[in-house]
Amino acid sequence: MASNFIIRCLVTVSIVMSLGLTGTLGGIECENLSKETCSFAVSSSSKRCVLEKHVKRTGEEAYTCKTSNIEADKLKDHIESDQCIKACNLDRLSLGISSDALLESHFLEKLCSPQCYKNCPNVVDLYFNLAASVGVFLPKFCGLDDV
Repeated sequence: MASNFIIRCLVTVSIVMSLGLTGTLGGIECENLSKETCSFAVSSSSKRCVLEKHVKRTGEEAYTCKTSNIEADKLKDHIESDQCIKACNLDRLSLGISSDALLESHFLEKLCSPQCYKNCPNVVDLYFNLAASVGVFLPKFCGLDDV
């Protein structure tokens, strides 16, 4: 009876430790991400990933994922969910990011929607900082009451 308890405890501790080590040792490196997962991802060092496109001499397009110098606030090891990509009207193959998106009414409508704004903190943090860099306070820009 006691041996079953000890075995269960050891198994539980082993699982917990292996999960902890995976997060620590096997974190996300932007350079290892595919073009389908790169945009809106955050590395294990809290740096945002950015998708870049290069045209080879043959005319073929090649995509690479790079680590940017932009740090995500309180987030690391994150690949954005399909739900947030859809809710926020994002494109997985986005190249870079521009404040021009904040001028597009359809994009802004999706970004400010409760489905995106309240459920996708990574996206909101990214665009909050982007808006701030051009002197705009995103919650006020979205017309949110809890400003």
